[in-house]
Amino acid sequence: MVENKKYVNKYNFAFIDEATKREIRRKLLKAVAIPGYQVPYSSPEMPISRGWGTGGLHVTLSVIGKKDVFKIIDQGSDASVNACNLREFVHMMTDVKTTFDTSEATLIQTRHRVTEEELKENQIYIYQVPQPEPLRGVERYENKTRQMHGEADYAKMWVSIYESFIRHGDIMLYAGYPVKVNNRYIMAPSPIPKWDIPNLNQSKALHLFGAGREKRLYAVPPYTTVEPLEFEDVKFHTEDFTGLECFKTGYKKAYLDELYFDDGTRHFVINDSNFLDKLMEHSPLKQHSNKYIDKIEA
Repeated sequence: MVENKKYVNKYNFAFIDEATKREIRRKLLKAVAIPGYQVPYSSPEMPISRGWGTGGLHVTLSVIGKKDVFKIIDQGSDASVNACNLREFVHMMTDVKTTFDTSEATLIQTRHRVTEEELKENQIYIYQVPQPEPLRGVERYENKTRQMHGEADYAKMWVSIYESFIRHGDIMLYAGYPVKVNNRYIMAPSPIPKWDIPNLNQSKALHLFGAGREKRLYAVPPYTTVEPLEFEDVKFHTEDFTGLECFKTGYKKAYLDELYFDDGTRHFVINDSNFLDKLMEHSPLKQHSNKYIDKIEA
Protein backbone atom coordinates (compact mmCIF):
# COMPACT_ATOMS: atom_id res chain seq x y z
CA MET A 1 0.00 0.00 0.00
CA VAL A 2 2.90 2.34 0.73
CA GLU A 3 4.26 1.69 -2.76
CA ASN A 4 0.91 2.62 -4.29
CA LYS A 5 0.82 5.88 -2.33
CA LYS A 6 4.23 6.68 -3.74
CA TYR A 7 2.79 6.46 -7.26
CA VAL A 8 -0.27 8.48 -6.26
CA ASN A 9 1.96 11.24 -4.92
CA LYS A 10 4.18 11.18 -8.01
CA TYR A 11 1.35 11.34 -10.54
CA ASN A 12 -1.92 13.23 -10.56
CA PHE A 13 -4.73 11.27 -8.91
CA ALA A 14 -6.01 8.73 -11.47
CA PHE A 15 -3.10 9.63 -13.80
CA ILE A 16 -5.08 11.92 -16.15
CA ASP A 17 -4.73 15.68 -15.62
CA GLU A 18 -7.73 17.46 -14.11
CA ALA A 19 -8.55 19.55 -17.21
CA THR A 20 -8.83 16.41 -19.35
CA LYS A 21 -10.96 14.69 -16.70
CA ARG A 22 -13.36 17.62 -16.68
CA GLU A 23 -13.57 17.52 -20.47
CA ILE A 24 -14.37 13.79 -20.44
CA ARG A 25 -16.95 14.22 -17.67
CA ARG A 26 -18.66 17.04 -19.59
CA LYS A 27 -18.88 14.78 -22.63
CA LEU A 28 -20.24 11.96 -20.46
CA LEU A 29 -22.96 14.26 -19.14
CA LYS A 30 -24.01 14.97 -22.72
CA ALA A 31 -23.93 11.24 -23.49
CA VAL A 32 -26.18 10.52 -20.50
CA ALA A 33 -28.56 13.30 -21.52
CA ILE A 34 -28.88 11.85 -25.05
CA PRO A 35 -28.92 8.05 -24.58
CA GLY A 36 -27.15 6.15 -27.35
CA TYR A 37 -25.69 9.29 -28.99
CA GLN A 38 -21.96 9.16 -29.77
CA VAL A 39 -20.12 12.15 -28.32
CA PRO A 40 -16.64 12.94 -29.73
CA TYR A 41 -13.88 13.57 -27.18
CA SER A 42 -10.14 14.13 -27.16
CA SER A 43 -8.61 10.74 -26.39
CA PRO A 44 -5.51 11.38 -24.22
CA GLU A 45 -2.39 9.25 -24.38
CA MET A 46 -2.23 6.37 -21.92
CA PRO A 47 0.49 3.87 -20.97
CA ILE A 48 -1.29 1.24 -23.07
CA SER A 49 -1.91 1.14 -26.80
CA ARG A 50 -5.21 2.27 -28.27
CA GLY A 51 -7.30 -0.79 -28.94
CA TRP A 52 -6.36 -2.39 -25.63
CA GLY A 53 -8.92 -0.63 -23.45
CA THR A 54 -7.95 3.05 -23.48
CA GLY A 55 -11.55 4.22 -23.94
CA GLY A 56 -12.82 2.33 -20.91
CA LEU A 57 -9.77 3.43 -18.94
CA HIS A 58 -10.36 7.09 -19.84
CA VAL A 59 -13.91 6.85 -18.48
CA THR A 60 -12.86 4.96 -15.36
CA LEU A 61 -10.05 7.34 -14.45
CA SER A 62 -12.26 10.36 -15.08
CA VAL A 63 -15.14 9.29 -12.82
CA ILE A 64 -13.40 7.24 -10.11
CA GLY A 65 -13.25 8.65 -6.59
CA LYS A 66 -11.20 7.77 -3.54
CA LYS A 67 -14.13 5.95 -1.91
CA ASP A 68 -14.98 3.82 -4.94
CA VAL A 69 -14.50 0.05 -5.06
CA PHE A 70 -13.14 -1.00 -8.44
CA LYS A 71 -13.66 -4.25 -10.35
CA ILE A 72 -12.56 -5.11 -13.89
CA ILE A 73 -13.28 -8.16 -16.03
CA ASP A 74 -12.13 -9.34 -19.43
CA GLN A 75 -14.45 -11.75 -21.28
CA GLY A 76 -16.06 -12.50 -17.91
CA SER A 77 -12.78 -13.27 -16.12
CA ASP A 78 -11.19 -11.30 -13.30
CA ALA A 79 -7.87 -13.06 -13.87
CA SER A 80 -7.05 -12.41 -17.53
CA VAL A 81 -3.90 -10.51 -18.50
CA ASN A 82 -5.85 -7.43 -19.63
CA ALA A 83 -7.93 -7.30 -16.47
CA CYS A 84 -5.00 -7.87 -14.10
CA ASN A 85 -2.78 -5.25 -15.70
CA LEU A 86 -5.47 -2.56 -15.88
CA ARG A 87 -6.60 -3.33 -12.31
CA GLU A 88 -3.05 -2.92 -11.07
CA PHE A 89 -2.64 0.34 -12.99
CA VAL A 90 -5.87 1.84 -11.62
CA HIS A 91 -4.93 0.77 -8.10
CA MET A 92 -1.43 2.26 -8.41
CA MET A 93 -2.77 5.56 -9.71
CA THR A 94 -5.67 5.95 -7.23
CA ASP A 95 -5.01 3.66 -4.23
CA VAL A 96 -8.71 2.74 -4.25
CA LYS A 97 -9.95 -0.61 -3.06
CA THR A 98 -10.23 -3.32 -5.72
CA THR A 99 -12.46 -6.38 -5.63
CA PHE A 100 -13.53 -9.46 -7.58
CA ASP A 101 -17.03 -9.33 -6.05
CA THR A 102 -19.59 -7.84 -8.45
CA SER A 103 -22.02 -6.90 -5.66
CA GLU A 104 -19.29 -5.05 -3.70
CA ALA A 105 -17.99 -2.92 -6.58
CA THR A 106 -19.22 0.61 -7.24
CA LEU A 107 -17.29 0.93 -10.51
CA ILE A 108 -16.99 -2.02 -12.91
CA GLN A 109 -14.97 -1.90 -16.12
CA THR A 110 -15.51 -4.65 -18.65
CA ARG A 111 -14.31 -6.01 -21.93
CA HIS A 112 -17.03 -7.85 -23.87
CA ARG A 113 -19.30 -9.11 -21.07
CA VAL A 114 -22.04 -8.05 -18.69
CA THR A 115 -21.98 -9.73 -15.30
CA GLU A 116 -24.52 -12.45 -14.58
CA GLU A 117 -25.51 -10.75 -11.33
CA GLU A 118 -28.05 -7.98 -11.63
CA LEU A 119 -26.43 -4.56 -11.31
CA LYS A 120 -27.59 -2.09 -8.66
CA GLU A 121 -28.44 1.61 -8.66
CA ASN A 122 -25.20 2.66 -6.99
CA GLN A 123 -23.03 0.99 -9.65
CA ILE A 124 -21.45 2.35 -12.83
CA TYR A 125 -20.68 -0.15 -15.58
CA ILE A 126 -17.96 0.92 -18.03
CA TYR A 127 -17.32 -0.76 -21.38
CA GLN A 128 -14.16 -0.94 -23.45
CA VAL A 129 -15.40 -0.42 -27.01
CA PRO A 130 -13.29 -1.20 -30.11
CA GLN A 131 -15.83 0.01 -32.72
CA PRO A 132 -18.61 2.35 -31.55
CA GLU A 133 -20.31 2.87 -34.92
CA PRO A 134 -23.09 0.30 -35.53
CA LEU A 135 -23.53 1.54 -39.13
CA ARG A 136 -19.93 0.93 -40.15
CA GLY A 137 -20.85 -2.35 -41.82
CA VAL A 138 -23.36 -0.64 -44.12
CA GLU A 139 -21.74 2.80 -44.60
CA ARG A 140 -18.00 3.38 -44.73
CA TYR A 141 -17.93 7.20 -44.53
CA GLU A 142 -18.12 8.90 -41.13
CA ASN A 143 -19.94 11.99 -42.41
CA LYS A 144 -22.66 9.75 -43.87
CA THR A 145 -23.13 7.74 -40.67
CA ARG A 146 -23.42 10.94 -38.62
CA GLN A 147 -26.07 12.23 -41.02
CA MET A 148 -27.95 8.92 -40.83
CA HIS A 149 -27.99 9.08 -37.03
CA GLY A 150 -29.10 12.71 -37.11
CA GLU A 151 -32.01 11.92 -39.39
CA ALA A 152 -32.77 8.56 -37.73
CA ASP A 153 -32.34 7.06 -41.19
CA TYR A 154 -31.51 3.44 -40.47
CA ALA A 155 -32.88 1.93 -43.67
CA LYS A 156 -29.50 0.48 -44.68
CA MET A 157 -29.20 -1.32 -41.36
CA TRP A 158 -32.69 -2.83 -41.65
CA VAL A 159 -31.98 -3.92 -45.23
CA SER A 160 -28.71 -5.53 -44.11
CA ILE A 161 -30.53 -7.48 -41.39
CA TYR A 162 -33.23 -8.54 -43.85
CA GLU A 163 -30.62 -9.74 -46.37
CA SER A 164 -28.92 -11.76 -43.62
CA PHE A 165 -32.19 -13.49 -42.80
CA ILE A 166 -32.99 -14.20 -46.47
CA ARG A 167 -29.56 -15.71 -47.12
CA HIS A 168 -29.10 -17.70 -43.92
CA GLY A 169 -32.56 -18.16 -42.42
CA ASP A 170 -31.54 -16.17 -39.36
CA ILE A 171 -30.11 -12.77 -38.47
CA MET A 172 -26.40 -13.59 -38.51
CA LEU A 173 -25.30 -10.96 -36.02
CA TYR A 174 -23.72 -12.14 -32.80
CA ALA A 175 -21.26 -10.18 -30.63
CA GLY A 176 -22.23 -6.52 -30.47
CA TYR A 177 -25.76 -7.05 -31.76
CA PRO A 178 -27.17 -3.57 -32.61
CA VAL A 179 -29.82 -2.12 -30.31
CA LYS A 180 -32.16 0.87 -30.34
CA VAL A 181 -31.83 3.06 -27.25
CA ASN A 182 -34.72 5.11 -25.86
CA ASN A 183 -36.63 4.55 -29.13
CA ARG A 184 -34.21 6.83 -30.98
CA TYR A 185 -30.54 5.95 -31.65
CA ILE A 186 -29.18 2.66 -32.90
CA MET A 187 -26.17 1.81 -30.74
CA ALA A 188 -23.32 -0.69 -30.75
CA PRO A 189 -23.36 -2.23 -27.24
CA SER A 190 -19.66 -3.24 -27.41
CA PRO A 191 -18.90 -6.81 -28.57
CA ILE A 192 -20.94 -8.39 -25.78
CA PRO A 193 -22.75 -11.64 -26.65
CA LYS A 194 -26.46 -11.53 -27.44
CA TRP A 195 -27.01 -13.23 -24.08
CA ASP A 196 -26.16 -9.91 -22.35
CA ILE A 197 -28.39 -7.64 -24.41
CA PRO A 198 -31.55 -8.11 -22.24
CA ASN A 199 -29.54 -7.05 -19.18
CA LEU A 200 -29.12 -3.54 -20.63
CA ASN A 201 -32.86 -2.94 -20.87
CA GLN A 202 -34.22 -1.01 -17.86
CA SER A 203 -30.99 -1.71 -15.97
CA LYS A 204 -30.67 -0.05 -12.56
CA ALA A 205 -27.03 0.86 -13.18
CA LEU A 206 -25.50 3.59 -15.34
CA HIS A 207 -23.75 2.15 -18.42
CA LEU A 208 -20.90 4.18 -19.94
CA PHE A 209 -19.10 3.27 -23.16
CA GLY A 210 -15.64 4.49 -24.16
CA ALA A 211 -13.94 3.99 -27.54
CA GLY A 212 -10.45 5.45 -27.22
CA ARG A 213 -9.21 4.60 -30.69
CA GLU A 214 -12.34 6.05 -32.34
CA LYS A 215 -12.60 8.91 -29.80
CA ARG A 216 -16.27 8.36 -28.96
CA LEU A 217 -18.26 8.23 -25.72
CA TYR A 218 -21.89 7.18 -25.26
CA ALA A 219 -24.14 6.04 -22.46
CA VAL A 220 -27.28 4.21 -21.37
CA PRO A 221 -28.75 5.86 -18.25
CA PRO A 222 -30.55 3.79 -15.59
CA TYR A 223 -34.07 2.59 -16.41
CA THR A 224 -33.68 3.25 -20.14
CA THR A 225 -35.33 1.16 -22.83
CA VAL A 226 -32.81 -0.84 -24.86
CA GLU A 227 -34.32 -3.01 -27.60
CA PRO A 228 -32.45 -5.33 -29.98
CA LEU A 229 -33.32 -4.87 -33.64
CA GLU A 230 -35.88 -7.43 -34.77
CA PHE A 231 -38.80 -7.87 -37.14
CA GLU A 232 -42.39 -8.63 -36.15
CA ASP A 233 -42.07 -12.15 -37.53
CA VAL A 234 -38.33 -12.67 -36.91
CA LYS A 235 -37.60 -12.15 -33.24
CA PHE A 236 -34.29 -11.54 -31.52
CA HIS A 237 -32.96 -14.55 -29.63
CA THR A 238 -29.95 -15.15 -27.43
CA GLU A 239 -27.42 -17.95 -27.62
CA ASP A 240 -29.10 -21.32 -27.03
CA PHE A 241 -27.71 -23.42 -24.19
CA THR A 242 -30.70 -25.76 -24.01
CA GLY A 243 -29.68 -29.12 -22.55
CA LEU A 244 -26.31 -27.81 -21.40
CA GLU A 245 -25.08 -27.05 -17.92
CA CYS A 246 -21.93 -25.97 -16.08
CA PHE A 247 -19.94 -29.13 -15.35
CA LYS A 248 -18.69 -27.64 -12.06
CA THR A 249 -22.01 -26.50 -10.60
CA GLY A 250 -24.80 -27.97 -12.74
CA TYR A 251 -26.17 -24.45 -13.27
CA LYS A 252 -28.07 -23.97 -16.55
CA LYS A 253 -29.06 -20.28 -16.65
CA ALA A 254 -25.78 -18.50 -17.38
CA TYR A 255 -23.58 -17.81 -20.39
CA LEU A 256 -21.33 -20.84 -20.87
CA ASP A 257 -17.84 -21.35 -22.29
CA GLU A 258 -17.06 -24.53 -24.19
CA LEU A 259 -14.02 -26.53 -23.03
CA TYR A 260 -12.29 -29.54 -24.52
CA PHE A 261 -10.32 -31.82 -22.22
CA ASP A 262 -7.25 -33.85 -23.12
CA ASP A 263 -9.35 -37.01 -23.37
CA GLY A 264 -11.44 -35.39 -26.11
CA THR A 265 -14.53 -34.85 -23.97
CA ARG A 266 -16.44 -31.57 -24.22
CA HIS A 267 -17.58 -29.64 -21.17
CA PHE A 268 -19.19 -26.29 -20.42
CA VAL A 269 -18.38 -23.85 -17.64
CA ILE A 270 -19.92 -20.54 -16.54
CA ASN A 271 -18.11 -17.65 -18.21
CA ASP A 272 -18.48 -15.16 -15.35
CA SER A 273 -15.66 -16.18 -13.00
CA ASN A 274 -16.98 -14.38 -9.91
CA PHE A 275 -20.48 -15.74 -10.43
CA LEU A 276 -19.01 -19.23 -10.83
CA ASP A 277 -17.03 -18.85 -7.59
CA LYS A 278 -20.16 -17.80 -5.71
CA LEU A 279 -22.17 -20.72 -7.06
CA MET A 280 -19.43 -23.13 -6.04
CA GLU A 281 -19.29 -21.59 -2.57
CA HIS A 282 -23.00 -21.42 -1.77
CA SER A 283 -25.68 -24.07 -2.02
CA PRO A 284 -28.41 -24.98 -2.53
CA LEU A 285 -29.01 -22.75 -5.57
CA LYS A 286 -32.23 -20.86 -6.13
CA GLN A 287 -34.08 -21.43 -9.34
CA HIS A 288 -33.60 -18.94 -12.17
CA SER A 289 -36.88 -17.03 -12.59
CA ASN A 290 -36.30 -14.25 -15.16
CA LYS A 291 -33.69 -12.68 -17.42
CA TYR A 292 -31.58 -11.83 -14.38
CA ILE A 293 -30.17 -14.27 -11.84
CA ASP A 294 -31.81 -14.69 -8.49
CA LYS A 295 -29.92 -13.79 -5.38
CA ILE A 296 -27.64 -16.48 -4.03
CA GLU A 297 -28.38 -17.58 -0.47
CA ALA A 298 -25.69 -16.54 1.94
